[in-house]
Amino acid sequence: MKHLCFLLIALTIMINSCQNKTVEEQNPFFVDYDTEFKAPPFDLIKESHYLPAFKKGVEEQNKEIEAIVKNMQAPDFKNTIVAFDKSGELLTKVGSVFYNIKETDNNDELQSIAREVAPLMTKHRDNISMNMELFKRVKSVYDQRETLDLNLSQIRVVEKYYNDFVRNGAELSTEDQEKLKKLNAKLALLQLKFGENQLAETNENFQLIIDKEEDLAGLPEGVIEAAALTARQNGEEGKWMFTLQKPSLIPFLQYADNRALREKIYRGYFMRGNNNDEFDNKEIAIQMASIRADRAKLLGYDTHAGYVIDENMAKTPDKVYDFLNQLWVPALDKSKTELKEMQAIINAEGGDFELKSWDWWYYSEKLRKAKYDLDEAQIIPYFQLSNVRDGMFWVANQLYGVTFSSTDNVPLYNDEVEVFEVKEADGAHLGLLYLDYHPRNSKGPGAWCTGFRESITCDGVKTAPLVSIVCNFTKPTGDAPALLNFDEVSTLFHEFGHALHGLFTTGEYKRTAGVVPQDYVELPSQIMENWAAEPEVLKHFAKHYKTGEIIPDELIQKIQSSGHFNQGFATVEYLAASILDMDWHSLSAAQEVDDALLFEKESMDRIGLIDEIIPRYRTTYFGHIFDGGYAAGYYVYIWAEVLDADAFDAFKQSGDIFNPELAAKFRKHCLSECGEDEGMVQYMKFRGQEPTVDALLSKRGLN
Repeated sequence: MKHLCFLLIALTIMINSCQNKTVEEQNPFFVDYDTEFKAPPFDLIKESHYLPAFKKGVEEQNKEIEAIVKNMQAPDFKNTIVAFDKSGELLTKVGSVFYNIKETDNNDELQSIAREVAPLMTKHRDNISMNMELFKRVKSVYDQRETLDLNLSQIRVVEKYYNDFVRNGAELSTEDQEKLKKLNAKLALLQLKFGENQLAETNENFQLIIDKEEDLAGLPEGVIEAAALTARQNGEEGKWMFTLQKPSLIPFLQYADNRALREKIYRGYFMRGNNNDEFDNKEIAIQMASIRADRAKLLGYDTHAGYVIDENMAKTPDKVYDFLNQLWVPALDKSKTELKEMQAIINAEGGDFELKSWDWWYYSEKLRKAKYDLDEAQIIPYFQLSNVRDGMFWVANQLYGVTFSSTDNVPLYNDEVEVFEVKEADGAHLGLLYLDYHPRNSKGPGAWCTGFRESITCDGVKTAPLVSIVCNFTKPTGDAPALLNFDEVSTLFHEFGHALHGLFTTGEYKRTAGVVPQDYVELPSQIMENWAAEPEVLKHFAKHYKTGEIIPDELIQKIQSSGHFNQGFATVEYLAASILDMDWHSLSAAQEVDDALLFEKESMDRIGLIDEIIPRYRTTYFGHIFDGGYAAGYYVYIWAEVLDADAFDAFKQSGDIFNPELAAKFRKHCLSECGEDEGMVQYMKFRGQEPTVDALLSKRGLN
């Protein structure tokens, strides 16, 4: 009987072992991807695979760190820096899928996993960055870096890792490290909650349902058809539904004659996260700003802004404020002129009211038509999404020789996604580009570029990157294909610039390959927007979706002439958000905020923001800074615009917007090797001089 018990126990252990092995073998993250281009097998990946992969990834990286620490050989570049740089491959593998899918196809189960993963990963990162034995080895290599026969790239990666450890608390006392870990853990969960609230408030918690046809007056037919389709998809047959997603919101604000309904939908938009319910973000924002201030103090900085910007091209918050103020005055003056012009239209039409924020889009469209004889509805039929996509591919081909060909043998994470193989001019495989165009209730708002695998060159062999562009553009309706407005055209070109940065990146080390200061990162994207508006480019892709007619010169001239139109508003709403971000993150640990809305109001009052314009992002839905990587960094878009305006000016001055010599230099210094030195150093290798704001002011018509 005793022997039988032992036999049963042994058999149970063996069965459990086999079952565990089977589960592990079935997890796609635990094996090499057996797909074309080794792309993620989205058709095989299930929610149940993520958490085990994260946990195993943590376990594996801990073993890799332990091996570095226990290495009996003296610390050197290979056994410490390179070994650390190569650690954590499984975590990178699962994270690059999980975090991206959570943004595009979120659901309750993914949110639940994220709540468990957030503290797990925060603790893991803290354990590494405050591992004193590991830091001692990194510091040893850092102290010897000038005598170890290292090249400049190797010295740079040593310095970056050393600085990372210091900035993440390696030199703090044990007591302060414990404080820092607690602050980081709180921040991770608050950030997650802020994002969940914003997603719900944007995609689920507001709908404008119209059941009277007269309330649609002024709206273009395509907008009406899209609203009818949205209503049908949500069980409201025979009605029209408008949402807070930009392709629905903005056309309604631009064209709807019903002023009360314009106010209703705009209030729904700017009150997100501010409705005193379970999705309210006011207290979360206050807590996050406070914790960031406390963390900055622990790490030796006066403010979180000082901590962040120390790593950027700007270097100090004062320089950022000075830069923003330099643009604020002319932008505010121009917005006031625009306001007077629109009020004059209201008065001329017999309107007995003062223009409000929900009126701006509507009357700016009237003003555009009056000043430039341009109605945006005139140009939208020329911007069929597939043609715009092919046009941006053509621009990249003219500049860099790369080609894009559709491929259908790669698994998709959603049936709406397209995938293109990218090749060099000589036919060599460069990478894959995923394109995800349209809104879904599961998808976050806005547009972004990310990746499922980054480019690293190891032993002379480059890992082909997998880059993804995600947007929220208007869907096809009825017999009409997806048609874009010009802002959406610019957005697609913008994100494509990020994609080219990812595709072209070269470098041997994860820490530096393609990694640039935060206020440089928008240069590759924003420069691409310039080509979108060039006549030569427009004539290539802007073709009427019904007739195939190339956009006429008259319309191109109107687009060009109206390039400065409404730039007072666009610049002011952006700068207001940038300054609001800086103010939240210029709080010291000693300063307390009791009321988020009052803090925001005082911030905007200080700069004289007019009532008719709201910051592009108010505090309670400012996802860039409370659920993204742009805290004390939202200013970077316009900082980089100084660079992109100056860089594109070089092409214009050369007389050839596709100048092959300049394109090759830009690719080499500003896209491929941009992580090899400081941002301005790399830019000057291309341009030969530092940029000034002159080209930006001219571009926006503010000078």
